[in-house]
Amino acid sequence: MTNPAGDGTYPTFAGLLEREGRLAGTSWGLFPEPDRGTPSFITQDAVRAARNCIRTGSVFGLDYPADAFDPGMSLKRRAPRHTIYSSHPAHRDDYLDGYYLQGSTQIDGLRHRRADDVGFYNGTPDDRIKEGTPDLGIQEWADNPIAGRGVLVDLEGYRAGQGAPIEHAAGEPLDLDLIRAAIEAQSLILRPGDILMLHTGWCEWFLALPPEDKQRIRDSRRATGVAQSQDFVAWAWDRRFALLAADNFAFECLPAIGASPFLDSAPNDHGMMHQQLLAKLGMPLGELWRLGPLSRHMKTTGSWDAFISIKPLNITGGTGSPANAIALT
Repeated sequence: MTNPAGDGTYPTFAGLLEREGRLAGTSWGLFPEPDRGTPSFITQDAVRAARNCIRTGSVFGLDYPADAFDPGMSLKRRAPRHTIYSSHPAHRDDYLDGYYLQGSTQIDGLRHRRADDVGFYNGTPDDRIKEGTPDLGIQEWADNPIAGRGVLVDLEGYRAGQGAPIEHAAGEPLDLDLIRAAIEAQSLILRPGDILMLHTGWCEWFLALPPEDKQRIRDSRRATGVAQSQDFVAWAWDRRFALLAADNFAFECLPAIGASPFLDSAPNDHGMMHQQLLAKLGMPLGELWRLGPLSRHMKTTGSWDAFISIKPLNITGGTGSPANAIALT
């Protein structure tokens, strides 16, 4: 079984579906570092080649402040409380209380979601997913950070150019056809190991709302994102993406579309495809990324790729973390 990238190392998604039993549709056991997942697609050659994306010497931080989304879409996550104290006049120290690691710009780890039908990634036992255990923990990508070529797909710019801006107030689902059309319009060439960044404009739109409107959108439980489909999951795997990121709340749209193919397999997630990407494919998700400034810069240069570095917090067994993402263009 071969893949569109032509390396022949891993099966296509159609090939994954042919695996037997619990392995069907999963990448379990295929990667040399079992807990690393699809960041394994980034080879040393790919990292060296990504240096060619640095053309202007511009650097962009892709994280919003830890307290930016207060209120945000999450019903439980709150902004952390920052305390500065001193032990003597020449000293200052500080700490955070109530710090939700996925409360702002984040990367979802592989223990963030369990597949309702087959369990955690690589069949990791449920009783191993607890505080203090390393299995599938976010520290995997802190000890060995994710770095390589990132490509930005400007969905907001594409739709605006079509005279049909994305309808964020309605929580518009964005389907694979739209993503492909934007990629074609930008003349993007995708490569194995790419970090895919989808610029929707949702974060900047949401953060510009007055507090009462933020609360109204939160109560509506609607947020723009990628529409759930088996075709999208297959496309993401067959393109060998290392990581999927977007500037919206949950990467995928909220709620899941009525025609989601995952309504039966992911009942606890109400048909979302997080389980397919995280628990079955081992593909990390980035959410609430600060992509607006980077997108505007890329539009002026005409180059839509960058060297991306992602260094999560080194927390053993963390289910997610601030992304600590940087783009060099």
